[in-house]
Amino acid sequence: MQWRFHDIVVVLQTVVPLFRSEQILDSTDGFQPKPNRAALRLNAKKLLLTKWTAAKPQNKEKHFIVTSLIEPNVPDAQIEMIDLVATYSKRSFAVQRRELTDQSKWMPGWK
Repeated sequence: MQWRFHDIVVVLQTVVPLFRSEQILDSTDGFQPKPNRAALRLNAKKLLLTKWTAAKPQNKEKHFIVTSLIEPNVPDAQIEMIDLVATYSKRSFAVQRRELTDQSKWMPGWK
């Protein structure tokens, strides 16, 4: 019996993947589902100057920038409120930090 290099590689792939990209994938044809956005945790320290897009724009206000983090009265408490400024009208308003995880209202970045 004559062995070729290609035959050996095929046998090895079925036992042990040669590269990380060749690992056996699940039954979804290689497409992995995106993580649930509700489970997305926003780091308050990294929110400053981030860009957000409104899912349902109102008054031509679609793009927003986080301009400040509203500190709580208690010193050790987490930041819960942030200031968003619309780039079109320069209107500023405060929202809860967790509201940005709601995909029906906000999308990260400018789209």
